[in-house]
Formats: sequence, structure tokens, C-alpha cells
Amino acid sequence: MPGIVTLTGGITFIGISAKVVCEASIISHFQHAVVKIGQFLIFFTLFVATIILIYSFVQIKVTDTLKESLGDVFIFILILVIAGIPVALPAVLSTTLAIGANHLAKLKAIVSKLSAIEELAGMDILCSDKTGTLTKNELTIHGILPYGDVQKEDVLLFACLASSKEGGDTIDDVLLKNLENKDALKEYQLEKFLPFDPTNKKTEATLKDKNGNTLVISKGAPQVILELCDLPDKDKVHAQIEELAGQGLRTLGVSSSAKFLGLIALYDPPREDTKPTIEKIRSMGVSIKMVTGDHTAIAKVIAKELDIGTNIRPMKEVFSDQIPEKEQEKILESADGFAEVYPEHKFELVKYFQERKHIVGMTGDGVNDAPALKQADIGVAVSNATDAARAAADLVLTEPGLMVITRAIEEARHIFGRMKSYAMYRISETVRLLLFLFLAILFFHTHPLTAIMIVIIALLNDIPIMMIAYDHMAVSPKPYSWDMREVLFIAIGLATVGVLSTFGLFWIGKEVWQLGIEKTRTLAFMAILCGGNLTIYLTRNRRFFWDKPHPEWKFFLATFFSQAAGTLASVYGFGTNAFVGIGWKYVGFSWIYIAIWFLLCALTKSGLYHLLDAKHFEKHFFSKIRKKL
Repeated sequence: MPGIVTLTGGITFIGISAKVVCEASIISHFQHAVVKIGQFLIFFTLFVATIILIYSFVQIKVTDTLKESLGDVFIFILILVIAGIPVALPAVLSTTLAIGANHLAKLKAIVSKLSAIEELAGMDILCSDKTGTLTKNELTIHGILPYGDVQKEDVLLFACLASSKEGGDTIDDVLLKNLENKDALKEYQLEKFLPFDPTNKKTEATLKDKNGNTLVISKGAPQVILELCDLPDKDKVHAQIEELAGQGLRTLGVSSSAKFLGLIALYDPPREDTKPTIEKIRSMGVSIKMVTGDHTAIAKVIAKELDIGTNIRPMKEVFSDQIPEKEQEKILESADGFAEVYPEHKFELVKYFQERKHIVGMTGDGVNDAPALKQADIGVAVSNATDAARAAADLVLTEPGLMVITRAIEEARHIFGRMKSYAMYRISETVRLLLFLFLAILFFHTHPLTAIMIVIIALLNDIPIMMIAYDHMAVSPKPYSWDMREVLFIAIGLATVGVLSTFGLFWIGKEVWQLGIEKTRTLAFMAILCGGNLTIYLTRNRRFFWDKPHPEWKFFLATFFSQAAGTLASVYGFGTNAFVGIGWKYVGFSWIYIAIWFLLCALTKSGLYHLLDAKHFEKHFFSKIRKKL
């Protein structure tokens, strides 16, 4: 059959969709947070290392008050920079995400991009498809309404003639299943078949009957089919459509060569688990908005039945040029769902909410959903999705319904809590180590730790960190976010208390007990390693460290092993002046001292969170920091 090519390549509909998919990529909040944390720690480490280097140089060359040689100082600074710069930060966070992704797969949610886990934990709006997600996608024919003198059997027959016999389309399958006289299909010869197109919402088949007459049969959205026909009483048919929609029934229009044949009413029952699942999602601080291509009246009935709400808006009105921007924003934010949605509308919805600082989830199953799934912070391909939708999505569900998403959100928030805990701990301990070294050199004119001690601290600190990916975390009742103000404020607050603790023990050892610099350094080593390991128990949640959920046993054993190794090293030393043992007496006192300061740190953390929660404090203290971060 000859044809005329009007568009090719990137300017065709498929080409434009592919282009949008390629362009719809965004930097995740996870990537942004890792960069910010890394930049802060690198800058702080290099700044303090430079100050220590300059000060040490002046002490050696000018005042002659520092006993170490310039070569020792350079080695010390080099090791300090290596220990302070967070080279393991991306690896630890990525490993935590990878282990979490494996757990999500067991929950029937396959992650295609690790950063999607963090986005899922912070998602505050979920735009959900109706068919197959909120409903069962198990259609039944509720009734057939023929037009004029047309028979019901003919309406169903012609609808089946414009259906795919290969299967895979839910509507086509239910029509063919209900056709009793399937032999009647053999009387027609198919010449051309155009499958359902979501842009024009119809299926079209060109056939020849047994007499050689050519027929063009169309089935699809009744409004679209009616436009193909010249009817004197279209208003009557529209009234029938509205009446059926008010009962929650989808209608299918059927025509043959511009002759309207009638309507087929279809019913898709809601899933039994949808209503409680929606309640659960909302209790987690996520606003759920139904998105469907169905008639507005149908959407309202289903939304009311599922307790989604009755504020359902037709998409053509929402993005109308005649609506002022403020009014449009009010409509979109308050709407419980959107009806008569085309695929391109989903993309526009996602971008609109993202521009207003929402973290948006979008479910989809078709090829034309791919741009919206790609643009969304968390694109979710449902269980029956096409390959194109799966490729564009961040999360692929292997089980129908929203319950999988609920479990995925809970697990994602567990994972995010672990990452946030580690980030706070890493910042706190880096700041603590560097500030203590600087203050000790400033006041005592000596390096308070040897290079080997810094290396051992770095190595033993990595042991519990490797197990943090398995730790138990409380699930936040609201979406998580990388609030860098909170992370830095709590971390620096804990670091400040830690510096005072370590500096105090160093002063006691040197000035009160007169232990000498070698043994005093071992006291400082204990304070930083053992006290630092305990800090991670404080960053696990906002409450006191003894509150549930308790630490996972692998994480607890890893921390215990690290502290036991540090304790034994402090007792017996390494037989060299670089690491001198101090015996059980001073180690025992050090542990009592560390435990007391640990409790003070816990109280400090509680107080800092109370300050963060105070609106007055946040408004005045963070007004400038917010602009920078």
C-alpha cells in the first residue's frame, strides 16, 4: 500500500518522546548532598592542616618550641589529610544503598538506579495511575447500549473486529471473551489495523466484508468516536455517557464508516487493598493524587470509593491559558486527582510539582509514560509495564497494587536514616579530630597524636562503618530530606563536645597525672577512638540512644570489636614510643571519663534538636546559612 511520509526521525511523535526521555534527567538530592558533605570536609581538612603546618613551621624555625622535626611535621600533615578527607564517603553511602536495593528486590520492588532509594525516602507527592494500580484491571462488560436500530450483538461484533486477536490488551481481551459467535469474525478480511493510540484514544481497523465492501471500524473514547460521526442527537448520547460515568463505568464508543453503532459500558473494580494502602501512604506524609485518562465523572466515583477525595480536576482545565498562575497552583496543590489525562500531561504535572520543590513519584505502564517516568524523582513502572516504561523508571514493581510502594517507602526511609547517621558521624569525627589536634598544638606545643595513631583510628573506625548498612533504624513519619543545616548543626555540636572531652582527658594526663607526652597521647587516642565510636549511637535517631529500635547485632559486634581492639592497644601499646601502653588502671579511668562525656553528648544532642525544632531559633540563626546551602 503506497503512503506519504510527512515526518521522520526526531520530529516524529516517537522521536519527540525519545528526545524528552533523554533530556529528562536531573541531579539527585543524594548526589547533591554527597558533593556538599565532601566539599565541606575537604575544605575544613585542608584549612586546618594548613594552619597546623604554618603554626608548626613557626614553632620549629622561629620560637623553637616544637620538638618534632620539619620532616615529621610533613609526614604528620600528610597522614592527617588522608584521614580527614572523606575518600570513603561515596563508597560507604553507595554500599548502604546497594544492600538496601537488594532488600527492596525481596519486597517486589527492583531498583534500577541507586539514588532513587533516597528520592523514594523523601517523596512527598505520588501521582498514581488508576487502572491496574488502584483498580484490578479486570474489566467486565456491564452493558451494551446500541444506537438506533443497531443490535447489541452487532455492537460487540464490530468492537471485536477493531480489536487485536494476539492478546495483551485488556479491553480487547474482554470484548473477544464475551463474543459468543466468534465464527462471524471470519466473514471479514482485515486489510489494515491501527492499535490503540493514547494521543487520539482510539483503535481503527480497515476490513472488507464478504460482499467486498470496505469498512473502517473505530472504537475508543466515546467523545472521540462521536466526532467521527454525524448524529442529530449527540447530546442524548453524551447524556448517556455522563450517566454511566456517574456510576463509575467506562464507556467505549463503536462506529463503522462514520456510522455510530453504540456504547459498551465496562467496569474495573477497585483492588481490595487499595483503600487501606492509601491511608498508610498518607500517614507517612505522602500526598497521593490519582491520574487517569478516564472521564472526570468516572474518576470522581472511584476516588470517592477509595477515600482519595472528590476534588478531581479535568486536565484540560488545569493547564488552560485562561487560568491565572496563582489559581492554577492552588488547583494543582489541592486536587485529589486528575482526569482525562494524556501522556504529555503527566510530564507537565511532574515538572510543575518539581519546580515547587516537591519530590515527585509517578507510576506508569505504557511507552508514552516514559518521559514522565524519566523526569520524576522516582519513576515507578507497575507490574504490567512495557519494556520502554521499565527502562525509563527508577523502580520496577513485580507485584500489582500500591502495597509494594508502601513497603518500598518504609525500607527506603530505613536506608536513608543509615546514610544520614553515617554522614553526621563522619562530619562530627573529622571536625573533632582536626580541632583537637590544632588546639593541642596551640596550647601544649606538641603533636597530641602520632602518625601511627591516626592511621589506627582511621582503620578501626571503618569496622563499624562497614556494618552500618545492616543497622536498624526508626521509620520517619514524614518524608526525609538532606537538610544540610540539620546535618552540620548536629554534627558540629557533637564534635564540639567531643573536642572538649578529648582535650580535657589530654590535659588531665599531661598536667594532673604527669604521665609524659607518650602516655598522654595514648589517652587522647582512647578518647578519640572509643569516644568517637560511641558517637554513631547518638546519630542513629533524634531520641536517646537507648530508645528502640536497638542496634542490629552485626553493627553492635563491629563497634564492640573496634573498641576492644583500641582498648587493648591502649593497655599494652606496640612496644614503640609511637604508641606506648598505659595499663588497665588509666584505661579503666579513661572509660569512666568517656562514658560520662557520652551521656553529656546525648543531652547535648537532645538540646540541639530542640533548638532546631524551635521556629524562632531556625528563623534567626539559619537565615543566612539557608541561602548558602
